Amino acid sequence: MTPADGKKGLGRGLSALLGTPGPAAAPEPQRAQRNVPVAKIRPGAFQPRRDFAPEALKELTESIREHGVLQPVLLRRDPNDPSGYELIAGERRWRAAQAAQLHEIPAVVKDLSDSEAMAAALVENLQRADLNAIEEANALKRLVDDLGYTQDRVAQAIGKSRPYVANALRLLEVDPRIQALVVDGSLSAAHARLTLSVKAPWSFAVEIVDKALSVRQVEKMMWAERHGHGEAAKKKLKRPPAGVTRDADTRAIERRLTDALGLKVELKPRKGGAGESCCITARSTSSTT
Repeated sequence: MTPADGKKGLGRGLSALLGTPGPAAAPEPQRAQRNVPVAKIRPGAFQPRRDFAPEALKELTESIREHGVLQPVLLRRDPNDPSGYELIAGERRWRAAQAAQLHEIPAVVKDLSDSEAMAAALVENLQRADLNAIEEANALKRLVDDLGYTQDRVAQAIGKSRPYVANALRLLEVDPRIQALVVDGSLSAAHARLTLSVKAPWSFAVEIVDKALSVRQVEKMMWAERHGHGEAAKKKLKRPPAGVTRDADTRAIERRLTDALGLKVELKPRKGGAGESCCITARSTSSTT
């Protein structure tokens, strides 16, 4: 959210979600941006993010220490403490400001009900596209289940299609162990959804990770299984050479490059062998699911 957004209201997508008046209607009165004591702010109850990467938070802390908080956080008055504030959006900035030992941060304070606060927190994070796939799915589910919104209405609010929302929600039907692989970057959301179509999802997911199979390879293997050619198909899918497996450190580097470039990044060894060199494969994140 930018300072200008604070003056306009809850944002175009969120206004559609909440059914608030459009541009032709009288503008909603809003409080101006102000500086709020960091100690007076508590984390919000509706934050969809669960994974605050330490390295990324450290980088943000250094940036804030040098330049300050450039984008205001979104707050409402704390329902349980009239002298305090509840954080609606901007928890990473608030945490980093604490680590940088700032006493105050810029904020926009709005009068929001519980349902409006939940919608604002979820949609703001969804529109920023910096949640992992499972966090995103849980956020969408809360909009549907807790606030009673249709998938069409949610899709309009976050600027996505209805099939996108439906596919994201399907991730929550996946084995929790497989969801954990998606969270740590071992498995893509597309891979995880494919496990819903097999009899032994967990062992299937482990095989995908172990052999570093692409979605295309998995789809071919599933087709072969259905048509009685399963063993022949598996023989063609060799394990990656020793030392080439994408470990947790490699996946962490990929995630950081993805965040920095705005592109899906994969680190792959060159054909010359592991340890000699690697190449970076990048593609637009807008095409991933």
